[in-house]
Amino acid sequence: MPSMLIDSHCHLNYPGLVEDEAGVIARARAAGIGAMISISTREREWAAVIAGAERHADVFATVGIHPHEADEHPDIDTARLVEAAGHPRVIGIGETGLDYFYDKSDRERQRRSFRSHIAASRETGLPLIVHTRDAEDDTIEILGEEVGKGAFPMVIHCFTGSQRLADACLALGACISLSGIVTFKNAKALQDVARTLPADRLLVETDSPFLAPVPMRGKVCEPAFVAHTALFLAGLRGESLEELTETTSNNTRKLFAKMQA
Repeated sequence: MPSMLIDSHCHLNYPGLVEDEAGVIARARAAGIGAMISISTREREWAAVIAGAERHADVFATVGIHPHEADEHPDIDTARLVEAAGHPRVIGIGETGLDYFYDKSDRERQRRSFRSHIAASRETGLPLIVHTRDAEDDTIEILGEEVGKGAFPMVIHCFTGSQRLADACLALGACISLSGIVTFKNAKALQDVARTLPADRLLVETDSPFLAPVPMRGKVCEPAFVAHTALFLAGLRGESLEELTETTSNNTRKLFAKMQA
């Protein structure tokens, strides 16, 4: 049986998707999407995200605090994350990381939250889902320091960074996930990076309801659209869609090993 794509990062509980959960999931399945990982960004979402994963066998959940939300969650520490990650449908820690583009939370608080999530990933063995924007130096520094304390699995989600960031994260053992941004006409630098990524570290995602890929620009993004990103990426890398589908799906299952449990 041929492999099916996995949307490694979506927000099924966000406006634009949550109102039509059944339809969104049915369209994803019809488009050949075999699984979806529904990502948390704040504590009050955790129960809803987990409940969605309980309703659908092909939906999985994560627990985490987005860097934008770090100021609002001073009490979410490693122990709280580890406790929440014990749920059988929770397969990852995050999203977490650093966002210096919007600076919606104090940078030091973002860094502390990031390290708490890393410790939870190390303790549970669940992969860390990293968001990084305009924070390459600190991201590389923190990940490097933390890997030095003990390895942990991780993915840099919705990668839009430099070749330097990609190379540094790959050297630390990270996987890299590409979203619909790679299909955009003005994403030449990202496309150049995408060509260089080793096949065994590559994931695909939508980050839906955001960032709909070409040819769906302007629409509310949904997991079905990861098929467009995969098709573009296969062409960019000189691979067949079947190859890219099998590779990225295998990589996602290997990284998010609890999916198999």
